[in-house]
Amino acid sequence: QVQLVESGGGLVQAGGSLRLSCAASGGTFTYYAMAWFRQRPGKEREFVAGVKRNDDNTDYADSVKGRFVISRDNAKNTVYLQMTSLKPEDTAVYFCAARLEYYPGRVVYTDWKMYGSWGQGTQVTVSP
Repeated sequence: QVQLVESGGGLVQAGGSLRLSCAASGGTFTYYAMAWFRQRPGKEREFVAGVKRNDDNTDYADSVKGRFVISRDNAKNTVYLQMTSLKPEDTAVYFCAARLEYYPGRVVYTDWKMYGSWGQGTQVTVSP
């Protein structure tokens, strides 16, 4: 299984921006669909954004559409989450996840149980 390490979290004021990065190692990155999930205090883990193997299809949670962009650089084995117009309700621990897909199809899975590899998480805090 691929190993994932997130970075880029921090404290930002409402309306600000952050870019999260997730570096993958130990696997063939191009075989993996990638996604970002988050877990807010007292809440279940929720899907934020996902991208297929060849960056040819993405999906977003309604709450972040138009504000967040997921992208991947297969040459660098890295997936990114560009977050803009941040809101206090975006405060959460953000997790990178990978799903091995030999035959990917078009569907971006939003259920966290469909992903087999996870990073340790990075804290994002948005102050009012």
